[in-house]
Amino acid sequence: MLIADDLNKLLEVLPEFIRQPLEVHPDSKSLIEVVMDLGRRPEARFPQGPEYLSLRTISWQDLDFCIKRVGHFSGDNRSGIERTLHRISSIRNRKGNIIGLTCRVGRAIFGTISIIRDLLEKGQSVLLLGKPGVGKTTAIREIARVLADEMEKRVVIIDTSNEIAGDGDIPHPAIGRARRMQVVRPEYQHQVMIEAVENHMPEVIIIDEIGTELEALAARTIAERGVQLVGTAHGNYLESLIKNPVLSDLIGGIQYVTLGDDEAKRRGSQKSIIERKASPAFQVAIEIHERDNWIVHEKVDNAVDQILQGSTLLIQRRKFHLNGYISIQCEQAFSENFSSSLSIHTKWKNIKQLNTKTEFRSDVKSYDNSVSGESLNNFINNYIYLYSYSINVQQIEGIINTLKLPIILTKDVMKSDVILALRSNVKQNTKLRQIAKSRQVTIYTVHSSTIPYITRALKQILNFHKFSSLNWQKLCKTKQSLEIIVLAETKFAIEKIIFGKKQSVELIARLSNFRKLQYQLIQSYNLRSRSFGEEPYRRLRIYPN
Repeated sequence: MLIADDLNKLLEVLPEFIRQPLEVHPDSKSLIEVVMDLGRRPEARFPQGPEYLSLRTISWQDLDFCIKRVGHFSGDNRSGIERTLHRISSIRNRKGNIIGLTCRVGRAIFGTISIIRDLLEKGQSVLLLGKPGVGKTTAIREIARVLADEMEKRVVIIDTSNEIAGDGDIPHPAIGRARRMQVVRPEYQHQVMIEAVENHMPEVIIIDEIGTELEALAARTIAERGVQLVGTAHGNYLESLIKNPVLSDLIGGIQYVTLGDDEAKRRGSQKSIIERKASPAFQVAIEIHERDNWIVHEKVDNAVDQILQGSTLLIQRRKFHLNGYISIQCEQAFSENFSSSLSIHTKWKNIKQLNTKTEFRSDVKSYDNSVSGESLNNFINNYIYLYSYSINVQQIEGIINTLKLPIILTKDVMKSDVILALRSNVKQNTKLRQIAKSRQVTIYTVHSSTIPYITRALKQILNFHKFSSLNWQKLCKTKQSLEIIVLAETKFAIEKIIFGKKQSVELIARLSNFRKLQYQLIQSYNLRSRSFGEEPYRRLRIYPN
């Protein structure tokens, strides 16, 4: 990873009593910014914390010394040093006089986006989220260079505050062959975005800090014209963007919907719910929590729908390691009570770190990312997809998370492995029973939608799938285990005779420990059984329902 910061050019605009301590400071290469406030001591901020640079306080003369050596301050109180990435921001008093300066170090860090290069190659629009100072602008600058130089695309940067390509008319080399359009005033950013598409025929538009409703609307317009978007917005999580009424249109927007009685009963939800309003302008969202720790949502539309429904969300956590490797691990996230109110409580839980080779070198320009997709599929296949009918989804979700059950709720009955329904309502729904029969999906029913009934049903579902997911023939051939043979013959009797012919069946005589295994398997099918005979010829008889 190569870093270019032009720190000397920033130090040249600072007064001597501030510049000298920084020139000899052992951590000058990691300097974040220098703060100069009238009447206070100058302060340098590093990743490990702030430090005072001098006992002397800042005077009007010190501020004027800096102001005369930087460019003109624009309408957003920002300036810069020509052909560098440094940003000088001012604080003004009521009279408009500058009484404070924040001198932020700008760095071009090459190789930072190898962590998401596979996503850029797909040509989808990407939105970067994160708090200020976490590295969004640095990442978007490197994305512009990679798209323009290495992928040879026509890239136009909308550089409102000259933070991406630096101050002055000649852009910084860090953006490569990408073109830069400057903005006269910050409130005109949305107009320049549309102008770029209409006049310069770009394949990719780069936008930093989308912050107003007009800019969000312009981003949607550009996306609808088939142009790839790469943008940033302030917000730690995808949920915070959903809560933001100004920026929620970037990920499709939200609206309140009133369901009919039958639909609410089918979904197992309240009649008034929140749904996504439209297709998102960005197909991929990335949460940058730390510079080397990113959360990736590869399908924003599905992620937003699951968040609004309060369902379990599968995400990717990508980490950049010091040895030059990138690891991808799958995690599960859950947002509580979003459907009933807009107050979000997010719980991130590291469910499982995949023991597969999901690492690749960051210095390779392109790589095969099929490993990570395969690992994610393996992760998902360990879970049972459950479709609920006429039972409150939030109640089921709460039980699943409390007991940490490997079950994922789905709103699509065609994707479900099993159906859980209220007994009194499922009898009236012939369509659901026909779908279950055609797909050979078991319908589990509960007498009432109380926690004990639902918990018992979920445990029975897990017991059944624990036995049915085994490859019985393969195990019998390879292990010759008597226990497996006993369970295999019991399973065969249930599926071929009990279910197939609707007749009772008597099993082969077994010892008590094997009969116990048989009884557990029979219970998982919700069937009745009785023991007959004397030891050692005692055996089980299974009855159809």
